[in-house]
Amino acid sequence: MAASNEPAIVPIRSLGPRHRERIAAHLLALDANDRYLRFGYSATDEQIRRHVDQLDFEHDDIFGIYNRKLELIAMAHLAFSRDPEASRCAEFGVSVLAKARGRGYGRRLFERAVVHARNEGVDLLFIHALSENKAMLKIAKDAGARLERFGSETEAHLRLPPATLDTRMSELVDEQLAQTDYRLKQQARSFWAFLAGLQETRQGVREGRHKSGS
Repeated sequence: MAASNEPAIVPIRSLGPRHRERIAAHLLALDANDRYLRFGYSATDEQIRRHVDQLDFEHDDIFGIYNRKLELIAMAHLAFSRDPEASRCAEFGVSVLAKARGRGYGRRLFERAVVHARNEGVDLLFIHALSENKAMLKIAKDAGARLERFGSETEAHLRLPPATLDTRMSELVDEQLAQTDYRLKQQARSFWAFLAGLQETRQGVREGRHKSGS
């Protein structure tokens, strides 16, 4: 049977205030260079925690990809403009742990954010990145964004078409898939934890019998 050329489905879940600690853990796991690329400066642990504490889940949207251990391995932040004169604009930022690179997670998160932005009425998406952040700029360029370089920094502007029935249905399906995937991973994690505890108990019983029989 020929191998399918269809890309693998990557469940991407919307994140809320109760995921704040996992978001912090994700960002704190970035090394010095990744922090520099993500924030534009070498963010300290204290600065990252302050950033996470100030995340506005009411106004912005955050998306994440979890692995089987429920570790947040990739995350995107879609920040909507607070300026009334630019209310249809938003900015995209993304981070992926080093061990999860090369799987297209950054691009998938960008595509997910674009669909959501369109559904929210955004018609201009901004990406502000260091010029050396080739991976992020390639994602923007491939999507058709206009890139303008200003020395060490580059601005990307992507015009978005209006939402359609397809984009609205696509987001509903994607979110439902991600919720189901997360629950299954939670159940699997609990099951394996239960088995591990059971094995420890059995091992303790065996050792106790061995000592009593010696």
